[in-house]
Amino acid sequence: MISILNKKIKNIIDEIRKTVGNNKVIVAFSGGLDSTVAALLCKDALGPEKVELVNVVYGPFTYKKSIQIVKKAANKMGLKLTFLESLYQKEIWKNGPSCNMCTKSVKMNTVKNYAKDILVVTGSNQSDSWGKTGLKLFNGLYAPLGNLNKKEIKEILNYYSFKLERIGENAKREGCKLKHLLKIMTNMNYHGKAVDLANEILLENVPKNLELANVKIIGPLSKNIAIINVKPMVYNIEEIGKKIEALDVIDEVIIANKPLILKVLANPSIYRVENSKYWIEKGKLQPEFAVPIKVVWKESKNNKLRTIHVVGVEEWENFEQEKSKISLDTNLEIKNSCSLL
Repeated sequence: MISILNKKIKNIIDEIRKTVGNNKVIVAFSGGLDSTVAALLCKDALGPEKVELVNVVYGPFTYKKSIQIVKKAANKMGLKLTFLESLYQKEIWKNGPSCNMCTKSVKMNTVKNYAKDILVVTGSNQSDSWGKTGLKLFNGLYAPLGNLNKKEIKEILNYYSFKLERIGENAKREGCKLKHLLKIMTNMNYHGKAVDLANEILLENVPKNLELANVKIIGPLSKNIAIINVKPMVYNIEEIGKKIEALDVIDEVIIANKPLILKVLANPSIYRVENSKYWIEKGKLQPEFAVPIKVVWKESKNNKLRTIHVVGVEEWENFEQEKSKISLDTNLEIKNSCSLL
């Protein structure tokens, strides 16, 4: 009797064959959970000779160990791997953090320009904005995981007995340091350098199996405040903090060991829509902080800010009194939502 998982995998493989036919595909490969599962399914469906992995390198915002990990994964799968480089992220961040725009304008456009007329496979699924549209095939892009949630994707990875190596702050996500710069980047050598070097120092000094390990860079344009997020806490956190504070581009270091209040400027299109603010706070920011957070919103008058800018932080002294009213949603779908930023 065929198990539910085996049947699910067979249906996806059959769909890939029907969609692609006798052609080749290029997989937009980050080395994370979603793109790895997409690559494994395409290999089974089409054969290794018709699957090419393409990884986009983001200059200083790609973790140093990322390239080696991606190479090892490609070798393990027996698939051809090509690296492309793009620094266009720095143009996007001039208007505020925007992971979604980076994915579309930097990662996917870079891969599509390389692919030309070849179909590009992505790992998009029900946890992201494209997956929720219900479209699997659109504008030269194909999402075979489009109907799946994270739990189902993990089950498929386990079926293939494929072990992911940690690249960034989370064992199941690709490594892009710029996502931790929660402010406008007007100076690559100040704002960009801060998020680059701080996160490298952190990951070089903590165990690989931590649930969370990142350094958020916030503050006004003239000040870089580093918030160190480690979960669970490590014994050498104070030493790590001193190393980060010694960087010439870091003005202040905060170790996230108490609930925090973030002061956030938001574009009017976000500030005036309660649902948008909710998803940014609960779906984007909270899952990447090691402690409970509360956002104090303020509408931005800066017409260059398209998204948000975290300008300040303080201890949340009244957390114990307020926590009974707070819903810290730990649903996996919300944790991986990046539809607004």
